[in-house]
Amino acid sequence: MPDFERLRELRAHHPGAVAEAAASRDRRALLRRDGRLMIVAADHPARGALGVRDVADAMADRYDLLRRLVITLQRPGVDGVLGTPDIIEDLLLLGALDGKIVIGSMNRGGLQGAAFELDDRFTGYDAATIAAMGFDGGKMLARIDLSDPGSVATLESCARAITELAARGLMAMVEPFIAHRVDDRVVNDLTAVAVRRSVAVVSGLGTTSAYTWLKLPVVDDMELVMSGTTLPALLLGGDPSGDPEQTYAQWKQALELPGVRGLVVGRALLYPPDGDVAAAVDAAVSLVRAGSPT
Repeated sequence: MPDFERLRELRAHHPGAVAEAAASRDRRALLRRDGRLMIVAADHPARGALGVRDVADAMADRYDLLRRLVITLQRPGVDGVLGTPDIIEDLLLLGALDGKIVIGSMNRGGLQGAAFELDDRFTGYDAATIAAMGFDGGKMLARIDLSDPGSVATLESCARAITELAARGLMAMVEPFIAHRVDDRVVNDLTAVAVRRSVAVVSGLGTTSAYTWLKLPVVDDMELVMSGTTLPALLLGGDPSGDPEQTYAQWKQALELPGVRGLVVGRALLYPPDGDVAAAVDAAVSLVRAGSPT
């Protein structure tokens, strides 16, 4: 059981403990021998995206979320976590990140449902802090709506972040989508043609692509998507609304494609329908580790 009382005391009386925990954390290489990655994502709350299936505030209970994250990070084969500063720092203070990959989430300003959702400001980590904390990279969301001027500001900011991360030798994990509004809601186009187009756009961002990785949705005809890039790719779990067995089957098929290196999954594993976080994580790990790098 995580020691939440100690966490609260450190938060109140010893804020410097965050930097101390980061400095003393055991680190590891980004990729190990099998060339695969299994990352748990927990950056949804900072964008106001708290819902899981039909529970609108499932991720609002921070203690419940942290318990689920600690369980996940303790499972064999889980390489690390993707999160915003508040969650990463909670996990640091709980001692859950030794020997793990840490990816800092950078742009969370495009709040879910907001009129400015596609003007996705960088309100989280920056490259300098990610490097100073000894983390492994930064993640950014790049949604492109050709009818929304906010998209170009997001693309410009993403390009700057990719350049700044690369200058420090750190991974830039880019999650691209072609998007549009339907009844004032931002909807991502999950056709293979649209995803491949988004890949083409974000692959050219920044002054170098040497450290750029892609975080891509699993869609029909993933072969077409992956034909559009030589960059390493991780699959995102997406909205966990479907049947878990069908989801795992889609992941398995996509993980066998050249260039796909693993999974970055959040809600689908942290909040499985049967509540068994460890079993859900183990099933995903088995898919990632069963594949071979190309």
